[in-house]
Amino acid sequence: MNAHLINALALAAQGVPVLPLRAGKLPFGNCRRCADNACGGRPNMKTAGPCACPGVCHAWAAATTAPEVIQSGIWRRAWVQAGAVAYHPGGGWLTVVDLDNADAITWARENLPTTRAVPTTRGEHWIYLGAMPSANGVRPGVDIKSTMSYARWLGPGTGTMTQLPNVVRALIVKEPSTVRATAATVPAPAGGGECPHRRPAYLDRGIAMAEQRITDARDAIHSTVYRTFLAVLSAHGRCGCLTDTHITRLFTAAQAKGETARHCTDAWTNARTKLGM
Repeated sequence: MNAHLINALALAAQGVPVLPLRAGKLPFGNCRRCADNACGGRPNMKTAGPCACPGVCHAWAAATTAPEVIQSGIWRRAWVQAGAVAYHPGGGWLTVVDLDNADAITWARENLPTTRAVPTTRGEHWIYLGAMPSANGVRPGVDIKSTMSYARWLGPGTGTMTQLPNVVRALIVKEPSTVRATAATVPAPAGGGECPHRRPAYLDRGIAMAEQRITDARDAIHSTVYRTFLAVLSAHGRCGCLTDTHITRLFTAAQAKGETARHCTDAWTNARTKLGM
């Protein structure tokens, strides 16, 4: 049994959902049914789709604690090729504060409660007991990895794990004055097609994933917003199930990344035009 699989089974036994990573820190993409975004997710990428397939192709959503799945045929092949073990912190009721450099570590030591620390290639992972939304770039060199995200397993680390403090939760809170969503001026598609979404949770999960995709973007924000709007409209725009509330959520996420209301409106309009809506 290879070392990655041994570590994965040990983590799963502690209630921490795991998955294999290829070299380059990306999940495996080995599910033909999910090719070309057929399930609404992003195979081979860091975000996950609402898919129930058994393939190791949906990042944090594929993570599991079930040993029979971890050792199944599809997964067994992935572990042989894997470059690392990853885990879904939020699924194990954990939050990782990813400190990417020495300055970020210094800031953490001065501002955050001490907790279990794990050395990384360039910095440290500080692991707290408790889950919260994930977010990248909450301050220079600092990312939050918890729900709807994954982190590499780099060993048990040192120190006693501390309960997730409010000071960490506050890192993802945006000042209300910095975001003025104007999606209400953009009409939702009228629809008219047959709605394929049997459960409201499918749409809600899709919008949440789109928000996360925008929030996680570190560069090319304009194109990320446009591509995300395009993906949402492609999946949900023709049946008329999108509401102004859904659009406002997307616009709010985009403006929290620095996009202007005008650019959000243009990106939404261009995406609709691209799809012939």
